[in-house]
Amino acid sequence: MQAVNGGEPIRVVLADDEAMLRRGLRLLLESSGTIRVVAEAGDGHELLAAVRAHSVDVALIDVQMPGKDGLSALRDLTSLPDRPAAAVLTTFDLDDYVSDALRYGANGFLLKDADPAVLVRAVHDLAAGGAVLDPRITARLLPRFRGATDNAHEVQLVRGLSARERQVLELLSDGRSNADIGMRLGLTEATVKSYVSTVLSKLGAQNRVQAALIAQRVAGAGDRW
Repeated sequence: MQAVNGGEPIRVVLADDEAMLRRGLRLLLESSGTIRVVAEAGDGHELLAAVRAHSVDVALIDVQMPGKDGLSALRDLTSLPDRPAAAVLTTFDLDDYVSDALRYGANGFLLKDADPAVLVRAVHDLAAGGAVLDPRITARLLPRFRGATDNAHEVQLVRGLSARERQVLELLSDGRSNADIGMRLGLTEATVKSYVSTVLSKLGAQNRVQAALIAQRVAGAGDRW
């Protein structure tokens, strides 16, 4: 597995109020040899300060922290230049913050008890521009969001995409990064980035996770696109 930034390790900030958990995640991620935890944060204020002080590729954020919580910090991250990709760290029992996290630009949801290899791969995917959704989280998210939108409308939006855009959406919904999508479709990474931007715009999705959920809802309704 290659690091990013010309072979440099992926730079990560860990935000969680449990010091032992942060320490365990740091050891796990840095043992890969391709990831470096540049800072740890115990609340949202420390997270934002760390992102401003360091060049950060990925932020892993617990939502329920004292003081400034993860949602508030996630919302504030969107106003920063060169903001890092951000994934929410959660337990299996999701709370009602999911929709807010999506609205504030979360690039994924990861379970704290995920397999170490899954977490390392997720950090690489996030750094490469991908979205990450643990399959166990997806299974809980879909029922939660099915009733919140007009599925028939979403089907029409997906059908309105070009054939190539639907290919990009399908791979995006699998959590593929721009580089991976490009390799699979024979496109440059810049071209894929342009396609992803167009797909998000046409679907009315604010980020890749929202687009992935739309795609999975439409597929779950039995539509072949």
